[in-house]
Amino acid sequence: MEGHNGMSPRLRSVLDQVIRTAQSGTVDEILLAIRWDQRHLVDSIVTALRIVPIPIRLAPDRTIAGLLHKPRTEIGSTWVVDLHRGPLTWSECALKRAFDITFSSLALVMLAPTMLIAAIMIKLDSRGPVFFSQLRNGFNTKEFWIFKFRTMTVMEHGPEVRQAVRYDKRVTPIGRWLRRTSIDELPQFLNVLRGEMSLVGPRPHATIHNNEYEGLISNYAFRHHVKPGITGWAQIHGLRGGTATIDLMEKRVELDLWYINNWSLWLDITILMKTFAAVIDQKEAY
Repeated sequence: MEGHNGMSPRLRSVLDQVIRTAQSGTVDEILLAIRWDQRHLVDSIVTALRIVPIPIRLAPDRTIAGLLHKPRTEIGSTWVVDLHRGPLTWSECALKRAFDITFSSLALVMLAPTMLIAAIMIKLDSRGPVFFSQLRNGFNTKEFWIFKFRTMTVMEHGPEVRQAVRYDKRVTPIGRWLRRTSIDELPQFLNVLRGEMSLVGPRPHATIHNNEYEGLISNYAFRHHVKPGITGWAQIHGLRGGTATIDLMEKRVELDLWYINNWSLWLDITILMKTFAAVIDQKEAY
């Protein structure tokens, strides 16, 4: 049988005890752990406890807890939770683009001797072109040709593209060193200048792999909300090189989405600074 305010006698008794304890001066706040869809119950309890001059707070339940840490946006007299932010704004894109052009231009000038030496070593080491290009997906899934120094004896870019594995026989002796030091990625500064890539962003995958992962990982497509990058948040957290299992790719996607949702120019600068240390310490590239 329920008492006044629709409360059971047991709940009313508990609240009376809470009030007596709170009035003793030993309580700083009252925390309610009630499902958010039980609004009538919450209102009734707050009404009963309003005599107590201390804050009353409602803890998030399982259905809402995961949303409260996300950014909020005001729309008129209400606010909404950003489940996933859209592409960068015009001003954010302009700032990121200016940074990309400035940094990549300086990098190409400063690294020109290194790139020249790498090109000579590739020609002396094995037959084939110096550069390797492969079709990748960029912003809004737009396709582009990525530039790299050739590190293999094959030039795979069709419907069959096998990821490199440790001790891969397709990798040339010089190519193994270029991949380990990430020097093979330096031509991608040209992709940055052309506007196809950014210095920092989700690493682009071969189009055939891109299409495969979109069908296996539900949030994979969100990676295309920004331009792909030479380095990224996932790379400085150890996910550099091949992704042998779907679990590794899911973890990479999770980190890529965190970067997209939390982008700032300072974050890009931080990732670039940490990339140098990550390249030295990492063992996953082969």
